[in-house]
Amino acid sequence: MRLTKDVIQKLLDMNEGFEKTTNFVDRNFRETNHYLIKGGKLLVRSVGKTSWSDSRFDNNTIADIDQTRRFLKKVIDALKTDGIK
Repeated sequence: MRLTKDVIQKLLDMNEGFEKTTNFVDRNFRETNHYLIKGGKLLVRSVGKTSWSDSRFDNNTIADIDQTRRFLKKVIDALKTDGIK
């Protein structure tokens, strides 16, 4: 399936409420990403910290088209794709 803008929007609309959480841990860095499809958009919340004492972060963003395409490619097997070619 080719992930054009139209196909991406159909997938987002069909999978309203889909959630996925990923974790990344490195020597001096820890990050948890929470993904949520809501309102036809991919919402991303990144929570984590680095080795610095005041370096905690908690960011909320709306994924752009490229980030959304990469995310959908990774989770396409878990999504509803009925009737999309």
